Amino acid sequence: MSQSTIADRAVSRRGFLAAACAAPALSAGPSVSRAGEIATDVPPEDYRIERGRIKQSVYGWPFAPMPVEQLIRACHRMGVPAMDVGRDHYPLLKELGMMVMMTGSHGFKVGPVNPENHALCIERLRGGIDLAVEWGAPHVITFTGMREEGISDEQAARNCVDCWKQVAGYAERKGVNLCLEILNTRDDSHPMKGHPGYFGDDVELCIDLIRRVDSPRMKLLFDVYHVQVMNGDVIRRIRQYTDDIGHYHVAGVPGRGELDDTQEINYPAVMRAILATGYTGHVSQEFIPVWPDKLAALRHAVRTCDV
Repeated sequence: MSQSTIADRAVSRRGFLAAACAAPALSAGPSVSRAGEIATDVPPEDYRIERGRIKQSVYGWPFAPMPVEQLIRACHRMGVPAMDVGRDHYPLLKELGMMVMMTGSHGFKVGPVNPENHALCIERLRGGIDLAVEWGAPHVITFTGMREEGISDEQAARNCVDCWKQVAGYAERKGVNLCLEILNTRDDSHPMKGHPGYFGDDVELCIDLIRRVDSPRMKLLFDVYHVQVMNGDVIRRIRQYTDDIGHYHVAGVPGRGELDDTQEINYPAVMRAILATGYTGHVSQEFIPVWPDKLAALRHAVRTCDV
């Protein structure tokens, strides 16, 4: 999910960023893993992507309080071709020859589950599509929104499909994907690690909604972290839903941390499975680093996915 114009995500992130800014400054030194052990396999500061078969993107928000410009330039040096950052930073990406990966829309709380939100969602989605066209981004993110009392799951699904159908034609004409993100509802420990109450928390449900919209521009944002938390069986699902997947996010499980050996997902195997499907899009790093050296954590993650 991008640092974007999404209002309610910005609210959640502001709390996270404020806490991060209040934390004491971390001293430079060897990268330390979650388990407190020195990570000896961290790429050096001059590391650059070698294979590039997996085209990677990086989100800005998890690396706060690091200045976004510093992160962008570090990613550029690393050979990362795309970023998910706020629109104020799009000109720098263009200057450096990097892509804007995904634009925002209506947010994950106020979504099309409730028909009273449809006018707002349609307006924000069309605006996101226009912004994507302006900056050459391939995707606009969308969400179901939260479950609401008095709206059954069956009705919520119909409401979502009805809303997206009103935008799908515009997305088709503009050549931009609407990417529906699955979010987990299990983790309530942190506002960006899980989203209790979210309707689209099951990958099969999200696939069903996408197929009911019946548009080549309606796709699944397959967030490996969220799928693993809610459904598991990640590689089988990547193979099963190849034609429905428009984009990928990655982070460690559990905890949404680094892609290191304290986590349960074998990311090189996942990346090879993605490549085997013929996927030619991007994979976005969206983990929340806990290592003292956040850029070392990013280099490690980028190299892990460079299979």
